[in-house]
Amino acid sequence: MKRTVGYTWRLRELMATRGKFNATELVHLLHERGINLSASQVHRLVSGTPERLSLQVLSALCDILGCTPADLVATTAENAGVSRTATDDLAGPVPANVAKLRPRAARILPDA
Repeated sequence: MKRTVGYTWRLRELMATRGKFNATELVHLLHERGINLSASQVHRLVSGTPERLSLQVLSALCDILGCTPADLVATTAENAGVSRTATDDLAGPVPANVAKLRPRAARILPDA
């Protein structure tokens, strides 16, 4: 069975609960912890969902916000649905005389 996994980046939400509403505040706080990111890079961290993130940045964000990595990244995992094929709907064996089940061609007659 295949599983579909995903995650939700909750940095903006945690910043708001801690009273930090501006992404530029993080630039200085990250710099104090040895992380040198530009204002645009920090803005992308806050406004978007990163696909890659260094563990140093993650640990610095956790230190700034007083949270754990599990608070910043909410993960989801669920079973992927099994795709059905056209033959899944057959109720039983195919009848012996299939020709009777096929539609006949229509004859179009002229108006009389």
